[in-house]
Amino acid sequence: MARPDKAADVAELTENFKSSNGAVLTEYRGLTVAQLRELRSTLGADVNYAVVKNTLTKIAAKEAGVESFDSLLQGPSAIAFIKGDAVLAAKGLRDFAKANPNLVIKGGVLEGKALDSNEITKLADLESREVILSKLAGAMKAAPQNAVSLFAAPLSQAARLFAALQDKLPAEAAPVADEAPAAEAVQDAPADAPAEASTEETASAES
Repeated sequence: MARPDKAADVAELTENFKSSNGAVLTEYRGLTVAQLRELRSTLGADVNYAVVKNTLTKIAAKEAGVESFDSLLQGPSAIAFIKGDAVLAAKGLRDFAKANPNLVIKGGVLEGKALDSNEITKLADLESREVILSKLAGAMKAAPQNAVSLFAAPLSQAARLFAALQDKLPAEAAPVADEAPAAEAVQDAPADAPAEASTEETASAES
């Protein structure tokens, strides 16, 4: 392969790393072309499953700030670049690997955090964003006591997704509480002003 082509491949891989919220490194030794096609179809449009060259991937990963792949880039390698729900992608890879043992999940990275193969399996066991949102919508319609019990499980399983919301809500609620006294002061001011004017007019009339 000519050097300009290698540079283009590195640039494409680097962009894939940077534009994805996660990436899972796999070894596909023994998989047929038809099985690879099936895997890509299973993962869907939000995952770009690409066969890669180890030497070029090491360069691209370094340029993208991903350091966890260096020791894992051995043998026939392919990377699932995830741009959608990471849980769904992990489920797809895990389930396909169960049915096709030649697919080996070696490790990955999610939102900048390195993951080993066991952590990717645990990620696959979580509920997807779609399921959590569906339960959230159902909880909104349920009685308060039912909503509390329903929230308990999703919060423990998907703490990453809700932690940001829990941190954000108090910050947004605080200004509302702070504005209340100011609003009351504005409402009180017009009531006091006419009273003072009336007192001055009375004193002037008496004098």
